[in-house]
Amino acid sequence: MQNNYYFLRQLTKQIETKIVGLKLMECFSQEKDELVFGFAAARGKNRNYKEFFIKAVILPDFASLYFTDKFERARRNSVDLFEQLMDLEVTGVRQFLNERCFAIDFEQDFSIVFKMYSTRSNLILCHNQEVIELFHSRIVSDKNLVINELDRPIDQSYERFLSEKQDFRKLFPTFGKVVNAQLEVGKSTWEDVQKIVEQLENPRYYLVRWEHQLHLSLLPVGEIIQEFEQPIEAMNAFYIAYNKLNTLDDEKVEVLRRLTKEKKQTEAYLQNSYQRMESLDSEIKNEEIGHILMANLHQIEERAERVELFDFYRNQNITIKLRADLSPQKNAENFYRKSKNEKIELEKLMENIESREQLLTVINNHIEAIEAAENLKFLRSYLKSNGLSPNTKLKIQSYRELFKRFEVEGFEILVGRNSKNNDLLTQQYAYKEDLWLHARDATGSHVVVKYRAGKKFPNSVIETAASLAAYFSKRRNETLAPVIVTPKKFVRKPKGFAEGQVIVEKEEVVMVEPKLIQ
Repeated sequence: MQNNYYFLRQLTKQIETKIVGLKLMECFSQEKDELVFGFAAARGKNRNYKEFFIKAVILPDFASLYFTDKFERARRNSVDLFEQLMDLEVTGVRQFLNERCFAIDFEQDFSIVFKMYSTRSNLILCHNQEVIELFHSRIVSDKNLVINELDRPIDQSYERFLSEKQDFRKLFPTFGKVVNAQLEVGKSTWEDVQKIVEQLENPRYYLVRWEHQLHLSLLPVGEIIQEFEQPIEAMNAFYIAYNKLNTLDDEKVEVLRRLTKEKKQTEAYLQNSYQRMESLDSEIKNEEIGHILMANLHQIEERAERVELFDFYRNQNITIKLRADLSPQKNAENFYRKSKNEKIELEKLMENIESREQLLTVINNHIEAIEAAENLKFLRSYLKSNGLSPNTKLKIQSYRELFKRFEVEGFEILVGRNSKNNDLLTQQYAYKEDLWLHARDATGSHVVVKYRAGKKFPNSVIETAASLAAYFSKRRNETLAPVIVTPKKFVRKPKGFAEGQVIVEKEEVVMVEPKLIQ
């Protein structure tokens, strides 16, 4: 938001107080994407009088300004630019209406246009309103820039707001993404929009972290790092803070933004699925209608299109739509067929919900681990080992793809395949209510018995799971092997522990025969 129109309006007012009446004493570049303007009231032998510098950073993906009263020019690798402006006095600073650009005007009808358009930012030298030189010549379209046509009047009336169906973006395209996020298209009222405009017109300035990125904001959003009263002070603080962001922070931001997007998509999918399940649960079941029809076949007339019968499930009458071309019995069979499809849909829905809930847990764990990463080596290793490299989408994997899976008396038993897979099972796919097992004092697989709501773990299921834990361990060839059994909530993995290594805080031990079940 350092190039937001409303911020630039405030910034250019303060710039004007600093440089009007001064002369441009030097204009040079030490980096290919940076240009420094040095203003002063008069030249001095060692240092000019009343100096003020503007450094413009115009990168392909980032544009910003920096202001200072002192600037040491390098003796080597710097080149003078825009030499036509040397020793010309600044006559004014123009902010163009509803545009993210402004101009510094000089005597003899020269101007420098600062076009702060994100990926199309540029510095443009004009004379008599015509372009004569570009800082970045690659942006060829800037050669056709007409300064007097840069102002962009927009109808921002209440009537236009209503005609655009309360889409404030049509009236205020200059808000930017931070401001837009504070309003909701079609729902935010005119009063909401005007309140935001009032804040933008009379702002304070905030250095914030919002959506994992550093922003200079006119609104107090996200995590507020620092607050300022003057725009130049705020812009300098943003520029310094931005440059302090190292490669670690940059790589964190990129992957966290992607994970946050996938998290929102997953949460939206789950919300829709929960609503569909609730809808299916609240509706009268097709199987029940089939039963009602079968119990009252004698009351249904042939070729009837609807019938009113007693619903013995709810102790009230119910009107049932029928197919006139089917007999009463065939109509009942039709509802039974629908019931099968209904059950299939419900089972698939529950399976999808379970997999997405697991994915959401994985995403949250990834976000937590990445935010806590303290060095680049660990971060890159973590991203690589978890398939989070750039342009890699998180996969929704089933139990069958991730772990060995068994089912005993309706209970699901999961077995880790190796040390890394054990960590995945215990840390990301096991919940505190699940039962956790492992061969005692021996390397081997982690085993988890998934909890079923309202059901106790039968001894037969525990013994079978323990036999699997013994079988998939170094104790496989023993006649009887000791196996740890404990709720997952008593298993934890301290930081720094090796893959598959955990601490068990409370345990029971059972003796079982190591064996594999089919």
